[in-house]
Amino acid sequence: MDPECFLRPEVSLSDESAAAARFTNTAQDRQNCRVSAADFDYLKVIGTGSFGEVLLAKYKENNRYYAIKVLKKRIILKKEAEGNVMCERNVLVKTLNHPFLVRLHFSFQTKERLCLVLDYASGGEVDLKPENILLNSEGHVVLTDFGLCKEGIVGRATTKTFCGTPEYLAPEVLQQQEYDRTVDWWGLGAVLHEMLYGLPPFYSADRIKMLGNIIYQPLVLEAGVSKTGKDFLKRLLNKDRSKRLGAKHDMDEIKRHAFFSSIHWDDLVAKKIPPPFVPTVTGPDDLTNINPAFTRLPVPEFTDVCEEAGLTFPDFSYISATSY
Repeated sequence: MDPECFLRPEVSLSDESAAAARFTNTAQDRQNCRVSAADFDYLKVIGTGSFGEVLLAKYKENNRYYAIKVLKKRIILKKEAEGNVMCERNVLVKTLNHPFLVRLHFSFQTKERLCLVLDYASGGEVDLKPENILLNSEGHVVLTDFGLCKEGIVGRATTKTFCGTPEYLAPEVLQQQEYDRTVDWWGLGAVLHEMLYGLPPFYSADRIKMLGNIIYQPLVLEAGVSKTGKDFLKRLLNKDRSKRLGAKHDMDEIKRHAFFSSIHWDDLVAKKIPPPFVPTVTGPDDLTNINPAFTRLPVPEFTDVCEEAGLTFPDFSYISATSY
C-alpha cells in the first residue's frame, strides 16, 4: 500500500468523484430522511465550539456509539460560514478511507441544526492547543475538524484566505501574502515544537508580540531536544517558504528526514506500529478521557424534525454505505 495516497491525496475535492458524493443524497433530502435526529439517543456533551456542541450518542439501529457534531444554522448563517460547513462535509466524504482522519458515517439536517455523525474517539485529545488531534481507544491518532480546509489546492496552487489558530500560522499567512501547501509543513513544525517543548514556537502570552515573533524573530531552540529533532524543526519552521522542508518534493522530503529514520511508512499506514501510549478505556461509551467541563453540560433536546427539502443547506445529507 502506498502511503502517499492516504497521507496527501493529490486529487482535487472538486473532481467528479467528489461531486458525485456531494450530490448523491439530494433525493433523500427532498423525499425523506433515512437517518434523522430521532434515530439516536443523546447521552453526553463531549465538546463545544463556536457553532454548537459535540454529543456522544447511540444509534438505535445498531447500538453503536458516535460523536455527533451539532451545528446551529442560525449561527452559521449569521457568521456567513456556509462555505466552511459544506467544505468540512465534503472533505469528510472524500477522505472516508484515510486511516488517521475521523470517519463520517451520516450527515443530516433539521430545521435548526446540521448534524455530522462521526467516529467517537474515546481516547480523548492529546492535550495540545489545537484540540482536533484525538486518540482512538487503541492509541492511534485521529484528526478531526476540517471547517477551515481549502478545496482544490493541488500541486503548487496558492491562495490568500486568512484563517487558522494564530500560534500555528506561517509568516506568509500572517502577512496576508499568497501561500501554498508549505504552510502545512510549517503547521507540522509548530505542533511538533509544542510536543517537544510544551509550547508553540515564538509563543508569548501577548498575542500581538507573538505574531511579531512569528514574522520577524529567529527561531530559538532550547536544550533538551535531540540534534536530529532540532534540525527537523529548523527546516519545517523556515520563514522562507521556498526553502522550507517539503517545498520541493512535498511529503517525500518529510519522510526522508532522519527524524523519521525508524519509521516504516507502510506499517504506519496499516497501523502495525504499536502506539507508545494506549488510553485506558472500559468500553465504547467510556468518558474517562473527556474533559468533565463538557460532560457536565446539559444535553440539548432535539425538538425540531427533519427538514424535508433541505433548502437551507441543500445536498448536506449523506449516508455511508458501510454504516449499517
